Amino acid sequence: MARLANISGKAAAKAFEKAGWVAIGQVGSHLVLVKEGVRVNLSIPQHKELSIGTLRALIRAAGLSVDEFLALLR
Repeated sequence: MARLANISGKAAAKAFEKAGWVAIGQVGSHLVLVKEGVRVNLSIPQHKELSIGTLRALIRAAGLSVDEFLALLR
């Protein structure tokens, strides 16, 4: 398994959008993403760096593995 690095909220949102998530709006500093057929909303903080725990929780909520997410970053 590859290792997660600190990435920005903007980069994380782009990767999730490649996986089919769609931005529906922003609440404060958090971008909200939804996906058809999935009951979970992703709330991504738009910070310069996301903590590893926050990023890992978002990846898990999206139903992706860490390796799948890292492939989307490329």
